[in-house]
Amino acid sequence: CRNLQDLSQLFKMPRLAKEYKECDQHENAYQSQDAIFVARKRNTNAKKMKSMRWVKNVGLGIKTPDAAIEGTYVDKKCPFTGNVSIRGKILKGLVTSTKMKRTVVVRRDYLHYIKKYRRFEKRHKNIHAHCSPCFAVKEGDIVTIGQCRPLAKTVKFNVVAHESQRTKTGKKTFRMF
Repeated sequence: CRNLQDLSQLFKMPRLAKEYKECDQHENAYQSQDAIFVARKRNTNAKKMKSMRWVKNVGLGIKTPDAAIEGTYVDKKCPFTGNVSIRGKILKGLVTSTKMKRTVVVRRDYLHYIKKYRRFEKRHKNIHAHCSPCFAVKEGDIVTIGQCRPLAKTVKFNVVAHESQRTKTGKKTFRMF
């Protein structure tokens, strides 16, 4: 039994929420996950208890963050706890704005070849991406975004990984990933 505990700590198995914690209530309507029935009867003698928080594995080698497993937020557009699947493109970029609610603007820089002059020119695109509350994203951070179904008029990507800011760079500095 002692060896099993050592193995679980070695591999850092995710912790599942056994008891129900009240979800964050910031809206007028009551917030709860669709897959969880809050008023279910709990059997205390059961060997394997079902978790009180629904979390899924996105796949594609993307690790589910601990904040999604242990958190109390409710976000139906979150790829880990909501009804959104990641498919299509996986991109990396620099966060330039976090002013919208649960949405970030990601800047992607690239080089475009001009055949006439046999040279490259710098270009960029701004992509709007939904950012789940399990990521504490700030301006200047590097994020990995995955394509999903359209979540709003301009939002078609979702943040799936986050690297915190290393050095302070300008908003419009050219960076390739």
